[in-house]
Amino acid sequence: MTMSEMLTIDLQYKIVSLQYIDSKYVLVYNRGMSLEDNILRLIHKKKVIRTSEVSDAFGVSRQYAHRMLKNCIKRGDIIKVGGTRGARYMFPGSVPVGHRFEKRFRNRSLDESNILADIQKKEWMLFRELPDNVYRIFQYAFLEMVNNAIEHSWSNTISICIERGHDDMIFSVNDAGIGVFQSIRKKKKLSNELDAVQDLLKGKTTTKPRSHSGEGIFFTSKVADMLSVESHRLRLIVDTVVDDVFLEELSRLKRGTRVQFRISTKSKRNLIRVFKMYQTDSQTLAFDKTAVRVKLFAIGGDYLSRSHARRVLAGLEQFRSVMLDFDHIPAVGQAFADEIFRVFQDRHPDIVLRAENMNSAVRFMVERGGG
Repeated sequence: MTMSEMLTIDLQYKIVSLQYIDSKYVLVYNRGMSLEDNILRLIHKKKVIRTSEVSDAFGVSRQYAHRMLKNCIKRGDIIKVGGTRGARYMFPGSVPVGHRFEKRFRNRSLDESNILADIQKKEWMLFRELPDNVYRIFQYAFLEMVNNAIEHSWSNTISICIERGHDDMIFSVNDAGIGVFQSIRKKKKLSNELDAVQDLLKGKTTTKPRSHSGEGIFFTSKVADMLSVESHRLRLIVDTVVDDVFLEELSRLKRGTRVQFRISTKSKRNLIRVFKMYQTDSQTLAFDKTAVRVKLFAIGGDYLSRSHARRVLAGLEQFRSVMLDFDHIPAVGQAFADEIFRVFQDRHPDIVLRAENMNSAVRFMVERGGG
């Protein structure tokens, strides 16, 4: 340490003396503590620090700060997380808040399981002290969304980012392919991307029915605190914390698909229990139960015609139990209710139809329709 560095040390860490201890000179700061001890105090306060923060706090060079941090590591007081440039220091057992992994992969012979295994091996601190139920949900969602990008996007590259927040785990998968809504629209011959979004939310939607059940995005949206899917001109947000679904128009065209997943590290959600919510028979393990938010099928705020009802019903013949959520629906037409609760029900008597969150006007029409 140079004399100028000694003079610029913050007054709250003012040097008391330069003592010769154990065959070396040790700078002793306020309260008779060495720089290393004061570093530990700083980590206790901030939880995670960088070399630059030690340098700034104590007015020493980065080289000297790095040397002191290495001494603390050798003593077993702290651990280092991350590479040289992004290195952070914390106490053993601390959660690595702000730790981040990001990489772009060429979409050639990729395997989502191998990708996750490699990340866990090299960036193990991301998953440190993660509750088992949260890890299982994160693992399921990550594998499903990366697999979708690999097999459905037709993108040459796939970018993956994982970040550990203060109280959540976040990952994003970004590709430059055809786009999920556009892909569904074309494969299922739908009139527009809005119909594709609506179809996606019902579950069992896939562009490769022989190899996929179409459950991936559906169940990922159910186990997440928040799932965002961006493609072309639309952003779909499923927020299970507030129990609502939002659809936004993007200000700029999004090529391909970007999926972002977030879950609280304190979540009590259980993956198996979520699966069972969408099974009518727990013994068969079949995904045969779904819920539809009717408000997402509005055109100009109206729910009057049979054509509107058919859009709601499209694909629901694959399920054994269907719950129709009429929350925020002020009124429906007689033809709309009749198409769902009489015509569709007569054609599929084995399907259990339920209606929830109806106001008195909607309930009147549904009951007239046979619901």
